[in-house]
Amino acid sequence: MFGMRRRDFVALLGGAAAAWPMAAQTQSARKIARVGILTGARTSPTTGPAHQAFFEALRAFGFSEGDNLVADIRWADEDVRGPSVLAVELVQSKVDVLVAEGIEATLRAAVAAGPDIPTVMVAINTDPIARGYIKSLAQPGGNVTGVFARQPELAEKQVELLAQTFPDRTRLAALYEAGSSEQFIAAEQRAQLLGLQLRALKLENPPYDFDAAFRTIADDQAQMLHVLSTPLFSAQRGRIAELAIRHRLPTMFIFRSYVEAGGLMSYGINRIPLYRAAGAYVGKILKGAKPSDLPVEQPTKFELVLNLKTAKALGLELPTSILLRADEVIE
Repeated sequence: MFGMRRRDFVALLGGAAAAWPMAAQTQSARKIARVGILTGARTSPTTGPAHQAFFEALRAFGFSEGDNLVADIRWADEDVRGPSVLAVELVQSKVDVLVAEGIEATLRAAVAAGPDIPTVMVAINTDPIARGYIKSLAQPGGNVTGVFARQPELAEKQVELLAQTFPDRTRLAALYEAGSSEQFIAAEQRAQLLGLQLRALKLENPPYDFDAAFRTIADDQAQMLHVLSTPLFSAQRGRIAELAIRHRLPTMFIFRSYVEAGGLMSYGINRIPLYRAAGAYVGKILKGAKPSDLPVEQPTKFELVLNLKTAKALGLELPTSILLRADEVIE
């Protein structure tokens, strides 16, 4: 009887010893990935769907929150300490990858705080090549990769669309802040080429006084308005649209969310595919890819959105050519 017990014990011990390496392998395979996300603003209505697309892409690579992924999101617009402090905190939490969204301040903070940590950018309001974050789209050359929307080029197209929609109007106002300065420079150059008189109004020191800004624009007798928005404008998109109607100003925006809030027209990118691509970049890096080996992507689809209800409120009839070019018409 004792022999049987001993044999059973030896067999059990042997089985347990064989299981130990497998348990270790399982534990290793179940290593928790940590991603730190530094973003400009929570207030955009597309932020939720954009982040959903981001995490869906990560799940396709086998990383799921609550399972083997921890995502730490820091909102720069909600913390007075600024993105630099938030980026340092993310680095101190030992993240495997940093994600910098939107304005240049988040990307600059991420790179400064964690130069050795792979960083995936969603560059919407800055040019990462001109600013030195990457060498080129095809060969980023460092520890930063991701997606890049050339907003300055889109700003030029937005001015062109305004001029085509309202060919009898020549006085254009541009509303912007420091985060959209690159867009403004491009818009200004295009306006000059098109023979438009441009009045620039740069807002300083948020929270911004949009009522005062529109009074200034009205006093200048502007006939059209170009809003070069940043995350700092997004929370007030409904108010901006309302003021544009009150002052009877046909207005161009860069995101459809402003048109959905009552703005007249927008031309720009859809953020959802950008964030889905960013999630794929993070997934590849967590699987072992190097940022320097991952070419930077750019959006290939742009959308023109019109609000006919707003056009009616402004007493405007939009040209058929513009209506036919629209990707979506809100009635």
